[in-house]
Amino acid sequence: MSTTATTGQDAIGTVRNFLDAMVAEDPSRASSLITDDIAWHNTWLPTIRGASRVHRILAGLTRPSLGFDVVVHHIAAEGDVVLTERTDILRFGPVRIEFWVCGTFELRDGRIAVWDDHFDVLTFLRGTLVGVLRAALRRS
Repeated sequence: MSTTATTGQDAIGTVRNFLDAMVAEDPSRASSLITDDIAWHNTWLPTIRGASRVHRILAGLTRPSLGFDVVVHHIAAEGDVVLTERTDILRFGPVRIEFWVCGTFELRDGRIAVWDDHFDVLTFLRGTLVGVLRAALRRS
């Protein structure tokens, strides 16, 4: 197993490319940026392990009724570790759920090996409620 160090700027570029691929609904490009043994942690959700499982989830977001967008507020790196502060936007039909996320990405050989997102469950629920209310008001 190689342990080639990545510069902070290279690591940031990889994470930005990964997030851009998700926004562009390009799961193949996003999957090319992760390791085969990736571990994806989300607050209060089970850890998803393996590139094929992560790819299936990302591919599922390409359905017309679903979507993902992101606003990166801050991004910083030291070596192979990238920290992001961002607003994630999930779309389910007419409902847009916006919530704050702090993400940590650990790279190995220039690819993402650990993707660890932290968010407050109440903030997520608030974003869901606001998204549902906005969708309902647009319909009336």
